[in-house]
Amino acid sequence: MIKYLITDPKYYTNDKNLFEKKLTTCLKQKIDIACFRDKTSINFEELAKVFISTCKKEKIDKYLINTNISLAKKLNATGVHLNSTQFDEISKAKDLGLYVIISCHNEEEIKKAIEKKADAVTYSPIFFTPNKGESKGVENLKNMVLKYNQIDIIALGGIIDKNEVNQIKPTKAYGFASIRYFI
Repeated sequence: MIKYLITDPKYYTNDKNLFEKKLTTCLKQKIDIACFRDKTSINFEELAKVFISTCKKEKIDKYLINTNISLAKKLNATGVHLNSTQFDEISKAKDLGLYVIISCHNEEEIKKAIEKKADAVTYSPIFFTPNKGESKGVENLKNMVLKYNQIDIIALGGIIDKNEVNQIKPTKAYGFASIRYFI
């Protein structure tokens, strides 16, 4: 099961030097995929550059920029994590040679991601997450993984410790993604 780290300035800071130090520590946890997600910092691009160089130093296989295809390509990220309003941008990202993960919150979105040829989806929220709506639950995740085995489904939402990870393992999900788990 892969581990997918997602950053957030709330937990990682937008101070360039502190961000690099904190990210380096988090990436030592055998991370497979990492995503730079920052919707608030004015120094977004500077932090994205630090993120990519740190991922390269730590030998992370896939390092993604959240939602911004142009920036992902400009900074030579390996991919992009699109939000659930960006289905029409999957082909643009794929044409640029980017690995594409898209956020899905229901079965229809998973079908759409498969149709549009995304590489993977995050499916959320699996567990309670503040301001993210009703939890899908582990049984629902398991059903989606079994039904849509032609795409990698990554569990997301409310995964904060090994307890949630242990509940996800039997579902055969491709992996789990989290902001708080890795801190």
